[in-house]
Amino acid sequence: MRTLRTAFIFGLLALPLACNEARLGETEIDGNDDLSDGTRYYDLKGVDLSRVRDRDASCAEVRAEATLQKKPVDIIFVIDNSGSMTDEIRSVEQNINKNFADIINKSGLDYRVIMVTSHGNAGTQQSVCISAPLSKHASCSPVPPQPGNNPPRFYHYSIEIESTDSFQRLIGSVNGTIRDQYNLAPGGWQTWLRADAYKAFIEITDDTSAMSEVDFDTQLLAKSPTQFGTKAARNYVWHSIIGMKENSPATKPWAPADPVLNAICTKGGGAVAAGVQYQRLSIMTGGLRFPICEYANFDAVFNHVAMGVVAGAKVACDFALPAPPPGQQIDLGTVLVDYTAGGAGMRTTFKQVAGAATCGPNSFYIDQGRVYLCPDSCNVVQADSKAKVEVLFDCLSVVG
Repeated sequence: MRTLRTAFIFGLLALPLACNEARLGETEIDGNDDLSDGTRYYDLKGVDLSRVRDRDASCAEVRAEATLQKKPVDIIFVIDNSGSMTDEIRSVEQNINKNFADIINKSGLDYRVIMVTSHGNAGTQQSVCISAPLSKHASCSPVPPQPGNNPPRFYHYSIEIESTDSFQRLIGSVNGTIRDQYNLAPGGWQTWLRADAYKAFIEITDDTSAMSEVDFDTQLLAKSPTQFGTKAARNYVWHSIIGMKENSPATKPWAPADPVLNAICTKGGGAVAAGVQYQRLSIMTGGLRFPICEYANFDAVFNHVAMGVVAGAKVACDFALPAPPPGQQIDLGTVLVDYTAGGAGMRTTFKQVAGAATCGPNSFYIDQGRVYLCPDSCNVVQADSKAKVEVLFDCLSVVG
């Protein structure tokens, strides 16, 4: 048997690895050991490793490389349809394609946009109409009779969002309890979500919320932990374009580290409230905050939001095992995952566990040819923009 220690590296090349030994279960066996004397060796799963193998061959140097891919992103816009929102909605319509979707598209990120707001005329109904290229509608003049859903890139769940009920309407419509007026998704806007996608909400309102951010977060997570995550590991971020006071310059976002502001913006007619509930949810989830009074400069605001969505996209925490060299097979019981902080810092070895139910800190499991980092390990890697992850394993070739 030829034993190969293979490095599967994300983002950086592997250094050549010597393979004079193979780790079989808990026993170290070198190339001079004779396993034909009836001695039995087993790996941690009880698999017999004592079949006759040629262990005299020197190790080949094998190098495989890949990149940690960012997860797809589902972007959910929630837009207030109250009477004071005409100018803001018009600015959304004018900027969402060029200064938002186009920027995300050029980043290479796999994204889709879901509108949760009333479809219609901005001037007479304070409603939203999206045109091409996001929508399939070439124009919104005149406003088409229903949204121009354009799978797989754009979807519109048309319900009325009032001044203070964005949180409630989102919760009520996610599974279709509150139905969209065109019945395009009887199961709710969750129909258009992807289980493997990170969720980015973008709230646009000049008012406050009648529901607390804590209640919203609790109810959203309860709707679908698969889609939205858990309190320990949320799978969503909340960006806010709201009535808060502007930064300096005015289009510069307020960051998660910045405090909640009670002062409202006053430009262009001003806002009703600072939207402190939305601010707190943005801070809680690592989102950005912008003043809605800058609607005349939504080109710059949407540019910042788009870049925030791209930068905040999470890397996927599962990946395929590399193909073994010809004539070899991966000994799954020997797989190790090494994480190097910052790409060059301290190295941590994640241990293999049987499955998701036995996950713990610094662990991973293998299922149907894919490596899955356990939640704690996933959180560590996703928080490190320069993370290096290596997958090391033995390849075995059985003689006879």
